[in-house]
Amino acid sequence: MSWVTGLEHFVRNDEPLASRCWLRCGGPAAFFAEPATMDDLVELVKRCAAESLPVRLLGNGSNVLIKSAGLEGVTISLDAPAFGAVSVDGNSIKAGGGVALAHVITAAAGAGLAGLEQLIGIPGTVGGALHGNSGDRTTDVGDWVSQVTVLDRAGEVRTLSKEQMTFSYRSSSVDELAILDATFQLEPESNDELTRRMQKLWIVKRAKQPTGEKATACLFKDPIGMTAGETIEQAGLKTARSGGASLLDRDPNFVLLSQDASSDDVVKLLDDVREQVSQKLGVELETAIQIW
Repeated sequence: MSWVTGLEHFVRNDEPLASRCWLRCGGPAAFFAEPATMDDLVELVKRCAAESLPVRLLGNGSNVLIKSAGLEGVTISLDAPAFGAVSVDGNSIKAGGGVALAHVITAAAGAGLAGLEQLIGIPGTVGGALHGNSGDRTTDVGDWVSQVTVLDRAGEVRTLSKEQMTFSYRSSSVDELAILDATFQLEPESNDELTRRMQKLWIVKRAKQPTGEKATACLFKDPIGMTAGETIEQAGLKTARSGGASLLDRDPNFVLLSQDASSDDVVKLLDDVREQVSQKLGVELETAIQIW
């Protein structure tokens, strides 16, 4: 019996992935799964573990570059409603791992809960945001999380308290296969004031970065003492490009792709910038985008 027998209703083979990522490039997934229920997800992960199949979880693809060769094993999407619920209880908000972070921020503001609004404009899902501890210069998503439910690669579900997790700059200890849901402990505030603050933050971020635009992605983490964009500009690389991939003029830490750009173009541009920054400034830039 094939490992996929009985799962054909949500598992497909040779699935194109370019349209599922913000950079709109990259090869297909050998197998692509969209489980509709928790039972489907657990059964799938357990079968993959038994067959020693590599498994990846793909959110909305805002921080992922898929190589032209595509992905082996199984790529899972948690787009189903079962993984996207949002609920408010007092000063806390609980959100499924597959829901967009932006939706949670809006829901929190509407309920008069402050904290997450500083993250407005950051793309991605709750699960992806927690894996990489998304944030800006004032706060990170990990500052507000109180509890997380995860699914490990053996198909076991566990709950992690705040004390069992650590968060640092653009990284976290929450490295299990999937974040099923997260609870955020927030602070009460007028929703009118929160809405005004979010609008101001959005205008400022929109002016500086390609917030919400697709065919773009952030390349590097900020080094100590300056932003990655400032570092790249100081090295004289603001106009660097490779094939259909070029750096964004208003923030050269973002790559912008033309319609005919390939994943190889992005990888070469990233490598060239990192090498030249190292040679000219002695600064070692750390990649922010995930390359699969």
